[in-house]
Amino acid sequence: MAVPVHSMSGSAAGGARDKGMTPFGERVRQLRRERGLMLKDMAAHLGVSSAYLSALERGERGKPTWALIQGVLQYFHIIWDEADELTRLADLSDPKVKIDTAGMDSKATLLANRLAREIRHLSDGELEDMIAILDRAQGRERRALVPIQAVQDAV
Repeated sequence: MAVPVHSMSGSAAGGARDKGMTPFGERVRQLRRERGLMLKDMAAHLGVSSAYLSALERGERGKPTWALIQGVLQYFHIIWDEADELTRLADLSDPKVKIDTAGMDSKATLLANRLAREIRHLSDGELEDMIAILDRAQGRERRALVPIQAVQDAV
């Protein structure tokens, strides 16, 4: 079962979340440390520099490429649901997000602008609460699709 992004807080030792990390970088670092693997060895396997891999883990680089994600999956021997989750985290790890609200309700534009302006001042608890709201909304969307799929399968 996939682990929600918001439940992945804390380091491998259970400490506070490293500031500035992306969800993908945080998870890769956690996997590497849990398995006692060296950053330089992983970087060599992936064909990237240690500096690049370290910057990716720290959130100082943008979203990883598809090829790099595949290399990480291979390096850690990750398959199935865990591979899907790590790929999803990579997709959600662009530290410079742009939100296009053109053609949407004015409330969407207000929300996007307020979030951009105020996100740095939100506590970890407030961020968790907002992520939980989005998770619930996404769950409603998935549940709404199930009856349609069941009808299509029956035909």
